[in-house]
Amino acid sequence: MGYVPRLKEDYNSRIKAALTEEFGYKNIMQVPKLQKIVISKGVGAAVADKKLIEYAVDELTKISGQKAVATISKKDVAAFKLRKGMPIGVKVTLHGDKMYEFLDRLVTASLPRVRDFRGIKATGFDGRGNYNLGIAEQIIFPEIDIDKVNKIGGMDITFVTSANTDKEAKSLLHELGLPFKKN
Repeated sequence: MGYVPRLKEDYNSRIKAALTEEFGYKNIMQVPKLQKIVISKGVGAAVADKKLIEYAVDELTKISGQKAVATISKKDVAAFKLRKGMPIGVKVTLHGDKMYEFLDRLVTASLPRVRDFRGIKATGFDGRGNYNLGIAEQIIFPEIDIDKVNKIGGMDITFVTSANTDKEAKSLLHELGLPFKKN
């Protein structure tokens, strides 16, 4: 059969049953699932220095295990000396096995490295079952060598689920291992 990520196997064997029991789904296809994870990073200083985009692409590629792409500005903003078409950020979208691998590394290796970590906030839901998580420093990821970092910066991680409500999405993400803060 081949390699199956640990979290994907756990989702299929345990989490589907737990969510069906919790929410009373009639059909197994109603159980929400994680569809994709989008990791994005804004590089505002790239207006002055084009090399910063290359560094950001390299870092996000190391973190995610998949080639990151530069995002370009959609319009001119004179106050920021920004022209339409200039690279201004970096993003990568993960699906399938790479998505589960990244989530596993995030929960088991990266989040515990955050200083004074007590869990992630449960307020990042958008009302449609998607969750946004902001990370202040990219150095929490073991793939990043702290000696080679030219500038410490944060990133946003978006978890896109097929859940209809925030409550279903929170249950899914909690079962997948995201450590939410206790209220």
